[in-house]
Amino acid sequence: MVQIAVVDYDMGNLHSACKGLEKAGATPIITDSPNVIAQAEAVVLPGVGSFDPAVEHLRSRHLVEPIQTAIAQGKPFLGICLGLQILFERSEEGTQPGLGIIPGVVRRFRHEPGITVPHMGWNALDFQQTGIPLWDNLPNPAWMYFVHSYYVDPADSSLKAATVTHGSQEVTAAIARDNLMAVQFHPEKSSTAGLQLLSNFVHLAEKAISVASV
Repeated sequence: MVQIAVVDYDMGNLHSACKGLEKAGATPIITDSPNVIAQAEAVVLPGVGSFDPAVEHLRSRHLVEPIQTAIAQGKPFLGICLGLQILFERSEEGTQPGLGIIPGVVRRFRHEPGITVPHMGWNALDFQQTGIPLWDNLPNPAWMYFVHSYYVDPADSSLKAATVTHGSQEVTAAIARDNLMAVQFHPEKSSTAGLQLLSNFVHLAEKAISVASV
């Protein structure tokens, strides 16, 4: 089975993500070791919590460069929730610089009458990129589970793989660029559709291994 490094930086429950990956047929390895990340066949960066502590923990554990290297080498990479946001340059939530892998800003939802912040619960994805492997065999609409007060705003709108609407605001729900994919929702909490997405990611990792071995 494909071995996937699940990056541990003390930001959220990693075990639910690992359970989802196991159900999808992978062997997840929870790690904060740069060497393990370098040797893994794919990388998942989950996260729950605040922007500044997340990037501070990554930097204190010397995990920024291994993440950047894994992406640059073409390894399948999946960011989840906060693991999406910290890929960006900065956030309105804090003052620390993000990883800067994706140009753009993390913004806070505007308050509207009758609309709750955080955006919490099930919402349907509006696919912006079609035909990408991450969406294989997903229903349309695909309903995913969200919990967030901030959303990513990429400088390059073509990176948006899916959006979601909360109140009058249409915001980015997922980004995709080559081997780099990241989602605002929690696939591990999103029932059948979420498990299918994780299975798609595992399949991408398996395919990358077979191509590399040729």
